[in-house]
Amino acid sequence: MIANDLIAEGAHPLKITDTGTSALMLMDEYKVWHLPVTDKNAYLGLITEADIYTLEDPDQPLECLKTALQRTFVSEHDHIFDVIKLADSLGISVVPVLNEKDDYLGMITMRKLLTGFAAISGMGFLGAVIILELNVNDYLLSEIAQIIESNDARVLGMYLSPHSESTKLDVTIRINQTDIRSILQTFNRYNYIVKASFSPKDPNEDLRDRYDSLMRYLNI
Repeated sequence: MIANDLIAEGAHPLKITDTGTSALMLMDEYKVWHLPVTDKNAYLGLITEADIYTLEDPDQPLECLKTALQRTFVSEHDHIFDVIKLADSLGISVVPVLNEKDDYLGMITMRKLLTGFAAISGMGFLGAVIILELNVNDYLLSEIAQIIESNDARVLGMYLSPHSESTKLDVTIRINQTDIRSILQTFNRYNYIVKASFSPKDPNEDLRDRYDSLMRYLNI
């Protein structure tokens, strides 16, 4: 999934002629604290809520804050992982998308980013999650997959989370089964440390319902 697939419909950028007051109103409507600023179809940069509060008069145009704009964006062909990395590293609530000609195409909101990540991470499939803790040098994808598949299960997704102050990492695995007792037993026999596991108590429970509930709670 690429950035162009994640553009939020109906989310409009600010114009350089818009006032600080109108910008704050739009931020409140979208539940964000950043918005892209454009001049016609030219992208000028991101403005923050904090920038707007520096205006002497909130009814001044955003032109007064032109030097504060951050020219942050992704290309329309960038992968969703690149979008997530940029949003996380900069702590931004929207990510502008440009084409190869530097034309502004739209913005990616956190809701669209989460929805996109859910789609590629197997969130719509019924299953369980296992988290293993192991040394970096002991990580063997083939062995982990073989253990799971030997128990008639399949890997839906796998993510690595290195520990910041050690050589260990967490391996988070999405599996297409809800009863993972035999898989956990096999991992134990192979001396893997099972840090945590999560499985629906009700066989009919779908992780998609949990995701939808979270989105409604966050209201983003």
